[in-house]
Amino acid sequence: MKKKIMIALVLVITGITATRACDICGCGVGSYYLGILPEYNKRFIGLRYQHKTLRTHLGPFGERTPITADETYQSAELWGGWNFGTRFRVLAFLPYNFNKRESQTGNGTKTGLGDIAVMGYYKLFDHKGTLGERLLVQSLWIGGGIKVPTGKYEPTERLAVSESPNNFQLGTASTDFTLNAAYDIRYNDLGLNANVNYKINTENKYEYRYGNKFTSNLLVYHKFRVAQKVTVAPNIGVLYETAEKDVESKKYDVAVSGGYSLSAVGGVEVAMKGLSVGANYQNVRSQNLAGGRASAGNRVMVHMSLPF
Repeated sequence: MKKKIMIALVLVITGITATRACDICGCGVGSYYLGILPEYNKRFIGLRYQHKTLRTHLGPFGERTPITADETYQSAELWGGWNFGTRFRVLAFLPYNFNKRESQTGNGTKTGLGDIAVMGYYKLFDHKGTLGERLLVQSLWIGGGIKVPTGKYEPTERLAVSESPNNFQLGTASTDFTLNAAYDIRYNDLGLNANVNYKINTENKYEYRYGNKFTSNLLVYHKFRVAQKVTVAPNIGVLYETAEKDVESKKYDVAVSGGYSLSAVGGVEVAMKGLSVGANYQNVRSQNLAGGRASAGNRVMVHMSLPF
């Protein structure tokens, strides 16, 4: 068992440290933050809402300029999970995006279906036992996924704002792939949850390839049971995202792309019979995006789900 614990920790730590710096971290055409999944035995379906902001066209020292734009990205996402037996799990995401840009040179909006994604997981191990007189539960899931180009991509957006990240899109027009791992360990009611995701992007038909992206989060949570009917689990942790530079025409790096962000995360998950709800706030503590020409704001995510 100690060997399995070490393997799980190595997988998580390797994912966090080995990857070096698509979309600017967490905004625009994609975000793969999972966090703590809602409690369910076989299946669940639900809705997620995410709100993010991004400031672009900043000056060389991060200052506002006459062409600086304030962008808002909102998504209402239908999502669900399905367990097949005890070893396999599939998660699916169908987003509908609402993008808005405001600047002195003009405003703009884009609304429509985003890129649909599906992720499959295999449970590498699952252990329930005791440590002293308390319950110790842990599991490790690994898998992969695919994102298909169902969202609209406008190549003229890239040409019109060449000094701004190519982020103001509903989709990427590319078929992309993900590698995923999720680890959870709980000592009685105190738990640690970790997720890592590496997104491998392909070139779209317009000869534009978003940079590969790595996302990881680590959350500490505690479950409180109320009247044996409701479980409340406040959580706190960190979210780290990094992306490589985009590539144009197979060989030219896009200067205003890539980078990293590190956020502090605080939230709560509430599970009742037949319903789970949750929310979290992501406070950006450190970032360097698009060579300093973009700045991400804090983010909010809320969700609800129905197990069945």
